Amino acid sequence: MSRSQTLFGHVAFASGRPYAERDEVEAGWHDRLAVALYAATLAPAVAALSGVQREMQWVVAATNRIEDSLMPLPDGVLRARVAALRTRLRCEGFVLDCVAECFALIRAAAQRTLGQRHYDTQLMAGHALLRGRLVEMATGEGKTFCATLPACIVALAGYPVHVITVNDYLAQRDAEKMKPLYEFFGLSVGTVVQGMEKDMRRQAYACSITYGTNKEVAFDYLRDRVALQGRHSRLHQSLKRLGGDAEPKSALVMRGLYFAIVDEADSVFVDEARTPLILSATAPGSDNATHSEVALTFARTLVDGEDYVVNPFERSVALTDQGCDKLDQHAEGYTGPWTSVRAREDLVRQALSALRLYQRDLHYVVADGKVQIVDESTGRVMPDRSWERGLHQMIEVKESLTPTPQRETLARLTYQRLFRRYLHLSGMTGTAAEAAREIKSVYGLDVVRVPLHRPLQRLHQGVTFLPTLADKWERVADVAERLAKREGRPVLIGTRSVRASEQISAVLAHRAVAHALLNAKQDVTEAEIIAAAGQPGRVTVATNMAGRGTDIELGAGVAGLGGLHVILTEYHDSRRVDRQLFGRCARQGDPGSCEAIVSLEDEIFEVCAPALTNLLRRSMDLGVRLPLAAFDGLRMLAQGSAERRHAAIRTQHLKHDRQLNQVLAFTGAGE
Repeated sequence: MSRSQTLFGHVAFASGRPYAERDEVEAGWHDRLAVALYAATLAPAVAALSGVQREMQWVVAATNRIEDSLMPLPDGVLRARVAALRTRLRCEGFVLDCVAECFALIRAAAQRTLGQRHYDTQLMAGHALLRGRLVEMATGEGKTFCATLPACIVALAGYPVHVITVNDYLAQRDAEKMKPLYEFFGLSVGTVVQGMEKDMRRQAYACSITYGTNKEVAFDYLRDRVALQGRHSRLHQSLKRLGGDAEPKSALVMRGLYFAIVDEADSVFVDEARTPLILSATAPGSDNATHSEVALTFARTLVDGEDYVVNPFERSVALTDQGCDKLDQHAEGYTGPWTSVRAREDLVRQALSALRLYQRDLHYVVADGKVQIVDESTGRVMPDRSWERGLHQMIEVKESLTPTPQRETLARLTYQRLFRRYLHLSGMTGTAAEAAREIKSVYGLDVVRVPLHRPLQRLHQGVTFLPTLADKWERVADVAERLAKREGRPVLIGTRSVRASEQISAVLAHRAVAHALLNAKQDVTEAEIIAAAGQPGRVTVATNMAGRGTDIELGAGVAGLGGLHVILTEYHDSRRVDRQLFGRCARQGDPGSCEAIVSLEDEIFEVCAPALTNLLRRSMDLGVRLPLAAFDGLRMLAQGSAERRHAAIRTQHLKHDRQLNQVLAFTGAGE
């Protein structure tokens, strides 16, 4: 069988690397433009005509036929048949008849070990993942269970598999839950989570299938690169081992970037790709707390619009000429960075950013005496992350905390470049349509939609626009009180920030409406809170639900009352995240409903579409009855502006990463 028919036969391997990964061939601008145009125009039509859907249906039909003959066979016979397929998988690749037989064996084993049976729609998704696609499955359709199909097949062929998810809880939960199925076929399972020692990480990556978060996998890869100190090639390592130095082997924890299945792929590939991954270490030098305090004190004396200008859309601050003159006068008599024009202006800009652009309980929380960043995409704290260039320390001083030592960059990498280094990449998500063009042009993944296992019964009850935040919270409380206390239905209220969740919580408490609160401050109990959110009369307030990963099961009698009701209280920067929140109700054919209750004082409107927002607000103050189309236009304008800005940021990061890599390659350094 030719090499082109095997899994990685078409892949160009990177040379001079300690383990297998894809070669980084940077296309020219004209090639990148052609790919982007193809993704925006022809890709959907080509995907429809490519035969992927026919292949998926063929695999489902063949799997069902084979499964019937497997039911009476004992476990030993199933294992023997799998062992016989290993050689075919390794030599022939994933031809359709071999895939169908493997799927049938995995499905039968899952029924015996987990008490679960893969739906036909999950078989379709599993085949698409095996083909290197981004699979869009509706929320609650069983993406976690679906991933066992391609993970088992690739691991049986002898290749390491990384199943990548968005938080430690999901990685541990999924690995533990699916472990009996993998062990049935003699496959080992490892988990990589925050806080693990190096040897434990190495053992986890040595397993057949490794579950881990995107951040842990990314930083382990960066640590491997740094540990080799520029001597990445196998020749360098061999020479060192011949010389009696075993350090290169022991320095590594990973064993290659072969096959990755990324859960909540749109969140990882798009939302989190706005921030480059930076591996840093404590920088030597004196404590800069005094300089930060001076900068903050001075920044508080400056006048907005006269001494500086804030651009909340770009999240930037610029000093005016008047502000620079004041700073020059203030700097007289100070030493250190105050003697340098550029250094003192950077210091004051950081102070103004800390005061005006980064707000407590919105962009960060203070917990255990530390400033902890809140992930805007998931609403979770990121205790291992910090802002760079002294901003983190400036915010710590603002909050009257002892500043942590500043960090110096050891290595940096974007998610775009990391995941394109996998020899074979695939992903799953509930919302990929809006980002399909970007994902195709950046990662080369085509989106395949998988039909629902059961018909959708979600009822959309429209959008309510209100002039002020106070009006919005009262209306949300009205709806929650009516549905939960009077009708006995569970209600899930979604907010964008910790501050917003606490505001609606205060209103509900004032009305004596019992509720559970889930935000970055209660992150450790999120699974229990979400799992109980479907009980009768239960009200749950939760920040951004992207990637929570826990099903909300309806309590006894809830389905007859109409199911779970979801209230969106503020539009997100991306329409995908709105859909993710609405997707929490009416899962797997259950009944459910959703609605949006928003205000013109919401941040997205005031920051991304201020002119139209002010116009609509004045019209409402004058008693003008505005059509819903006007508000819908406002939403489209604001979200469109935000999405274009975020796309530009991702493009700029990727461009900067390419340029930096070229410079480092010229000098002989790595990332």
